Amino acid sequence: MKTKTKIIAAAALIAIAAAAAAACVKKCKERSDGRKITINMRSQATSVPGQGVGSAYMEQVALVKETLGDRFRVTENKHYRADITHYHTISPQYLLLKPFEAGKGASVGYVHLLPETVETSISLPKFARKIFYWYMIKFYASMDYLVTVNPYFIGRLEHYGIPRERTTYIPNYVSSEKFHPLPKEEKMRLREKYGIPTDKFVVVCAGQLQVRKGFFDFLKIAEEMPDMVFAWAGDFSFGAITDGYKEICAVKEDPPENLKLLGMIPRDDMNEIYNIGDVMFLPSFEELFPMTILEAMCANIPILLRDLDIYNDILFDFYYRETSVEGFINELKKLRDNKAYYAAGVEASIRGNAFYSKEHVAGMWDEFYTKVYESSR
Repeated sequence: MKTKTKIIAAAALIAIAAAAAAACVKKCKERSDGRKITINMRSQATSVPGQGVGSAYMEQVALVKETLGDRFRVTENKHYRADITHYHTISPQYLLLKPFEAGKGASVGYVHLLPETVETSISLPKFARKIFYWYMIKFYASMDYLVTVNPYFIGRLEHYGIPRERTTYIPNYVSSEKFHPLPKEEKMRLREKYGIPTDKFVVVCAGQLQVRKGFFDFLKIAEEMPDMVFAWAGDFSFGAITDGYKEICAVKEDPPENLKLLGMIPRDDMNEIYNIGDVMFLPSFEELFPMTILEAMCANIPILLRDLDIYNDILFDFYYRETSVEGFINELKKLRDNKAYYAAGVEASIRGNAFYSKEHVAGMWDEFYTKVYESSR
């Protein structure tokens, strides 16, 4: 009888402890006054159209509002002291306002670029680059916490003197409601809309027109493969200071017949672009975690990328890879002619889309914001 009593007592203690733990967790996810934890998102990413940073911002804010709204109250570009102020861009005014906006709360900085990624994107005088790079690192160093979309950049930030423990990896996310495969009949109609032949193998790319994105390799491959159609959605986001601006402008004036430069496409229409393609091909030389890859995966088409180390920890085996113009040409021919190889590429893209699911990424943000709030109290 005594043994049974002890078992009951132990079970009761365990139940009490579990209830206390649950209450503790709930308390940590709420303010002590019973209100939701406030997060003020600060960004100017959407001021320049066609940038992946802007797409990432809109998706991240929508994800947190939709999935975590029961615990966090999210505002955008407000002037008040929130529990957490999340800076999505490194705008100078944010650094000036930070003591007033995030003085009593916690500040979070989003790392979308580093000096080495800017170096090959825009052409600036040497003195201007030096000042910009100094400011960029100063901005990151001023944050309580940093978030990067690629774990590779945790080490790079450490190289710039920012402790590894202050940086958290959380991948990008794309809504499957906005990006998804369309029926074949709709795809053919869209090809006609954009002036794309319905009977050709179509290779699509999306990104800013610049050397870093591999534009001239894309151009050379199009010239070498006149039996395929190559379509590029995007334009100059930085105008005349874009690296390779004059040379690319010359191509725009007289492109090969099978190269379709579609210009800047509104994000609401980008699902159409991926669906007119048979393959998404991005020959970029340097990236963090392109939103265009996630978007194309949602459309369930094979992905072909340059073989970059930075993709290894985020894209795994979800894509085909090559290193040279000749290699890309061989891959594209194989994707067109080998049905089994093409089907394997579709399956890999579907797996990649499933891996970066809404629930998975939302859970990472929940855990991160909760930790940030707890540490600031």
